[in-house]
Amino acid sequence: MFTFTQLKKSTTRFALVAVTVGALAACSAVYRNHGYTPTPDELNEITVGVDTRDSVIEAVGAPSSGGVLDESGLYYVATRMRHYGPRAPQIVSRELVAISFNQAGTVKNVERFGLEDGRVVTLQRRVTTSSVESSTFLRQLLGNLGNFNPAAALGQ
Repeated sequence: MFTFTQLKKSTTRFALVAVTVGALAACSAVYRNHGYTPTPDELNEITVGVDTRDSVIEAVGAPSSGGVLDESGLYYVATRMRHYGPRAPQIVSRELVAISFNQAGTVKNVERFGLEDGRVVTLQRRVTTSSVESSTFLRQLLGNLGNFNPAAALGQ
């Protein structure tokens, strides 16, 4: 027959094993896929100089994004990210398929780029700062005292 001490020890061991297994499971990597790129077989169906924008979309599907101008090109982007515990997500792989068109509207070139082909572009946040941020509420309130005109408030 179990005594209270033996029951307490077995419960403590079970809880310790459960916490350890839970902690290890929480630290496993989680992969997420974003976007879509056509397979090489789908890209082989595209004929340079013959296919148009509509026939490309019909063959491989709608793109993830397009060029800045309507006629500039189609871009298919796929990214695989790894989330590991509390760390920031890391990009494991990125693939980009760029299909460009000439002035006649037919396919000019089909290119495939990977993460190793790219370069890091630092984005600059250009935000105009307002003068309100530099002064406190009390300073704004006291600064407006001299600008008050009672005649203008009464409509005279």
